Amino acid sequence: MTKRHITYLACTTVLVGALAGTAPASAAHRIHVVHPGESIQKAVNAARPGDTVFVLAGTYRESVTVKTPGLTLRGEGDRTVIKPVKKKKTKSAPPAAKATVSCEEGGNGICVIGAKNTALERVTVADLKVTGFSRMGVWSMGTDRLTVQRVTADDNGQWGIAQEHSTRGVFRDNVARRNGDAGLFLANNVKAEEGARDTKGTLVVRNRLEGNRIGITVRRLRNLTVTRNLVTGNCAGVFVVGDENKPKAGALTVSRNDVERNNKYCPKTARLPYLQGSGIVLTGTEKALVTGNVVTGHAGRSPLSGGIVLFKSFVGVTSERNRITGNHLRDNSPADLVDQEAARSGNAFGGNSCRASKPSGLC
Repeated sequence: MTKRHITYLACTTVLVGALAGTAPASAAHRIHVVHPGESIQKAVNAARPGDTVFVLAGTYRESVTVKTPGLTLRGEGDRTVIKPVKKKKTKSAPPAAKATVSCEEGGNGICVIGAKNTALERVTVADLKVTGFSRMGVWSMGTDRLTVQRVTADDNGQWGIAQEHSTRGVFRDNVARRNGDAGLFLANNVKAEEGARDTKGTLVVRNRLEGNRIGITVRRLRNLTVTRNLVTGNCAGVFVVGDENKPKAGALTVSRNDVERNNKYCPKTARLPYLQGSGIVLTGTEKALVTGNVVTGHAGRSPLSGGIVLFKSFVGVTSERNRITGNHLRDNSPADLVDQEAARSGNAFGGNSCRASKPSGLC
């Protein structure tokens, strides 16, 4: 038996022990161990539904695409680092346009992708770091029951961890810092004008979002929970965004989050004014519940500044029948609670601990 085979078996034995109790035992499920210098993608391509690809500590310069249901892609925490391929500068002509763009060509680190009309089910991405990509660290499209946990997504050009057109995802115990737009971004489909999608219970829990443009963005979605996250040092903390399409975004819960000092300055974009000092913002949403959050230390003069802010969407759609209850707010400027909607919108404020509101009387 070669030294390499002995290493493979030893690592496999350790991993099986570590995974015991987290998944049903099955003789048909294999563990593929990737060593530094080897290809993660090659192991993913060789895996079958239910297999685990275990990536040992080291730096891997590649992008990885997962299209196998039930696959687990797992590393050894922040010691397993995925970075972009080093590009050689050339003067060659640009490549011809293609119908599809690969994960690497799109500037992304890890892509989890379902088929056009069939969701990719029960994929797990866990215990690794994805950093330095020009667009997304981890991006998924067309999935059901995807789990992303204990992933660090730092210094990516657009989103740290993102998901579109998917259901029943779980995003747990991740860290996303200094990404160009949102640390964690969830949406129906950013390239299509359509109504909000029912996520069937997507859960965003115990993540740390720091130093991004926006900590967490939820765009055109319904039926999900954002809870017990730490959101600090971004330009804006939590954004729940809707528009004129039907059904509207909403019927979701933002609860028990610590949203602190999101006072970084970010210039305006085609969609939004400049951002600074925004805690939790609802714009163009309905029937959202915002409860039990601690929102402190925000200061800014943007139209979206304040502790918890209800703002009419930039296409003129009102935020209606939202409930803002039982939150603890302090030291937010221009106010702890800001409601820029008309009185007839039916938004309800009650039981919040705060000192100042616009208009007055909401505390």
